[in-house]
Amino acid sequence: MPGIDECLVEAMRLPGALGAAVVDWTSGLALGTVGEAPGGDHETTAAEAAELARLAAEHGAFAPEEGSGWDGEDPPVEDLIVSNRDTYHVLRFVRTTFDSSVFLHLWLARADGNLALARIRLGEMAGRLVLG
Repeated sequence: MPGIDECLVEAMRLPGALGAAVVDWTSGLALGTVGEAPGGDHETTAAEAAELARLAAEHGAFAPEEGSGWDGEDPPVEDLIVSNRDTYHVLRFVRTTFDSSVFLHLWLARADGNLALARIRLGEMAGRLVLG
């Protein structure tokens, strides 16, 4: 089972990958980063992405419907996708044994990236990621 560094190296193998991070959304701290940072600063990017993740994870409007099989232990949101003119940002929530407050953040060049493939692979990585 891969740790943070191995997971980030794997993320960078995706077509169009520009950079990636593992972020704790409660604190906004990057637990690991690789590649270029949007805006040039990984820590600022982590803090700003954590705000978005926290908004989605803590508000009931984004929670699964009752009867959907959600047990409350997994993060209520699987992933978030933000697209702009030249990049895609994919935030994939990671289930952990403690509080599930971690997500993978991958940014892809829009011209070269494959959003569907990135979503699938980040889901696989999140399932295998070992923290601690």
